[in-house]
Amino acid sequence: MNATGWKEIPIGGMILDAGNSVEYLTGGWRAFRPVFGEAQCINCMQCWLFCPDSSILVEDGKMVGFDLEHCKGCGICASVCPVNKKVIKQVGEVARDDERLCIRMVEEGKFQE
Repeated sequence: MNATGWKEIPIGGMILDAGNSVEYLTGGWRAFRPVFGEAQCINCMQCWLFCPDSSILVEDGKMVGFDLEHCKGCGICASVCPVNKKVIKQVGEVARDDERLCIRMVEEGKFQE
């Protein structure tokens, strides 16, 4: 895959060809990244539905991970996760990187898989 440099991006970020977002690797921009926590994913696909970058990887109807080359670390996946909401309801307020969550947001560079 040939990554496009910033000098080759059209002025104003105009999209000249439909479906070209795969050519622009934007994962290097993020300060936080999603990782699986300890809570069991129920594969509701809410994270996939709401992800603005199509960075949720799905195989056989199950969420299997994150496309970190395109994920910008916005945290929408973690905020819409019903399992996370259930954990927060049971335990109270938790940090966004709490291991008890299903999808947690960790500071980039602080977590090694």
